[in-house]
Amino acid sequence: MKRLIAIFAACCVALALIVVATGSGDDGSYRVRAIFNNAAFVIPGMDVKIAGVRVGAIESLDLTDDNKAAVVLNIENPNYHDFRENAFCRIRPQSLIGERYVDCRPEEPLPAGVTQPALLQPISSGAGQGEYLLPSSRTATSVDLDLINNVMRLPFRQRFTIILNEFGTALAGNGEELNAALKVTDPALKELGDVLGILARQNKELGALAENGSKVVTSLASERTRVAGFINSSGYTAEATAEESASFTENLQKFPGFLEQLKPTMNDLASFSRNATPVFTDLNRAADSINTFTLGAPGFNEAGIPALESLGDTTDVGGPALVSSLPLVQKLGPLGANAKPAITDLAALLNSLKKNGGIEQLMTVIYNTAGSMNGFDEYGHYVRARLATTSCQSFRIKNDINCNANFVLGSGSGSASAASQRPAGKVSRPAASVAPKPAAPAPAPATTSPSSGAAEPRKPTKQPADPQSARALLDYLLGK
Repeated sequence: MKRLIAIFAACCVALALIVVATGSGDDGSYRVRAIFNNAAFVIPGMDVKIAGVRVGAIESLDLTDDNKAAVVLNIENPNYHDFRENAFCRIRPQSLIGERYVDCRPEEPLPAGVTQPALLQPISSGAGQGEYLLPSSRTATSVDLDLINNVMRLPFRQRFTIILNEFGTALAGNGEELNAALKVTDPALKELGDVLGILARQNKELGALAENGSKVVTSLASERTRVAGFINSSGYTAEATAEESASFTENLQKFPGFLEQLKPTMNDLASFSRNATPVFTDLNRAADSINTFTLGAPGFNEAGIPALESLGDTTDVGGPALVSSLPLVQKLGPLGANAKPAITDLAALLNSLKKNGGIEQLMTVIYNTAGSMNGFDEYGHYVRARLATTSCQSFRIKNDINCNANFVLGSGSGSASAASQRPAGKVSRPAASVAPKPAAPAPAPATTSPSSGAAEPRKPTKQPADPQSARALLDYLLGK
């Protein structure tokens, strides 16, 4: 019996040692016993976060002797096992469906040179032995938005109105309790005041934000399909960007050098834009024509494909021929240079024939000549002619008032004034149907003197022809 009692006592002592070791954190965990005035909707397993990073979870909840909530926070991350006496924890809503989490600061930020308070001390005995106590003065609970909105619902709104109306009466006999409540809610009120002050300073911006936000939300609602596609595309883009993080890092390293080279380039671009403004202005005026050309270019390209293919085939055939004709072309070059004077004179002759109807007059001469010589009798062919007895039977050296058969530019009246009134290059036909023979035979055809108007016999020696006389003779022969 004594042996059974001894064994039972040893088991109890071992169990006590295990409990003490577990509570004191010998398993490597760091447990903070935070006291909250209100821990509604908090359950074990909810996250404990520091600066938005999960560092542990709520292990258990208990009720203190003064009807406050004792929340045991199991800090699993060993980097945060250093809560100080000015640490602060707040229960915050994690989502709209009622989830909570505990947001903690292991220590308050202090100005440079100020020493931080001591670390939290473990509880030596009683409830929560071995845990680190964080008093209710260093904790707070956020009020959910739905609870605030419930105040505006009936009948809570009427009840809240009654509370406000009777608030003065209630304060008359409960000043000490109100003072304690204000001390408890002081951090929340201070932060609320700061928020209200910021909102008051930004009231115009908030009004504009609300108005513009309504427009944006309306536009987004009408384009929700595209917005969803944009979000999906953004996810793909972010994934591709993450895969190319090394390339982006290299780009950022080269970015300063790029900026150094960008400045002169932008200066040159600015100069180019100033100089190119007139060009782009003209292009703007020609935009309609350019659009027409651009729209018609595909059809033109399609229509030009057979022509280009045929041209390619022609080039294949004609290329060797062109190469073979190169020696001939090289010989034609000097020939063309040497033939230029003759071609020039021929062009002048053909131009004169075209202008004065030379071909037609030549055909008339041939026709009339054939017609006048087609007579035939027992003696042979004869020329049909009519002899007109005038004073122009012989070639006159001097001007005669009754004869104008000469090659000068005058009218044949014998007066210089009448000769000057006739247009240049115009001569009169002789009165006879056949040009009269000169009285004295001359060894060569006579030429006219532009100055005297008299015909002079050509000398045996070669003299340069007078261009004006030659043109008058040519006009006469061509029937002008």
